Amino acid sequence: MKLYFSPGRATRVRWFLEELGVPHEIVRLDLAAKENKKPDYLRIHPLGQVPALVDGDVTVFESIAICLYLAERYGDGAFAPPVSSPARARYYQWLLFCATTIEPAIGLYSQHGGEQPEAEREKGRARFNQAAEVLADALGAGPFLFGERFTAADVIVGANLNWARRVGLLEGKALLSGYVDRLLARPAAVRAFGD
Repeated sequence: MKLYFSPGRATRVRWFLEELGVPHEIVRLDLAAKENKKPDYLRIHPLGQVPALVDGDVTVFESIAICLYLAERYGDGAFAPPVSSPARARYYQWLLFCATTIEPAIGLYSQHGGEQPEAEREKGRARFNQAAEVLADALGAGPFLFGERFTAADVIVGANLNWARRVGLLEGKALLSGYVDRLLARPAAVRAFGD
């Protein structure tokens, strides 16, 4: 198994691989040198983005899709609610909430290293704050999105909230900051983010 990776990008997939304990090879791509635009890599990811995963005959890109694949293939049911469980719908919900609501809001706020017009940045902040309230309500008293159970959704949401914290969007949000602290203290996260 190979994870095509660039430091600062694709860390959530690397983190999830560490949680799973699946043997894998990290293939580092130098984006500045445009290694991700070479023909060999474009056959793996047609847009030349990272991450991408090659697992035998299976090639998959998009970090959430990769994590879903890994959870199903290697998680032995430990990282997702059972398909027959009503909790499975909420699991999908949080994964897609992250991709369609949280990430775009953080991106709008932080786009172009702060060169974004202030009105647009404030739209991003407002959208993120709404999403943050929804997440805080969902976390409730549990340490994770599913109470005591850690899932792949925590990896996806936690990695995005870590990004939000880095750009200053978690200030004053103690519950979400504590959640990120718990997640990043996990040994697998320490290994993944330590590189």
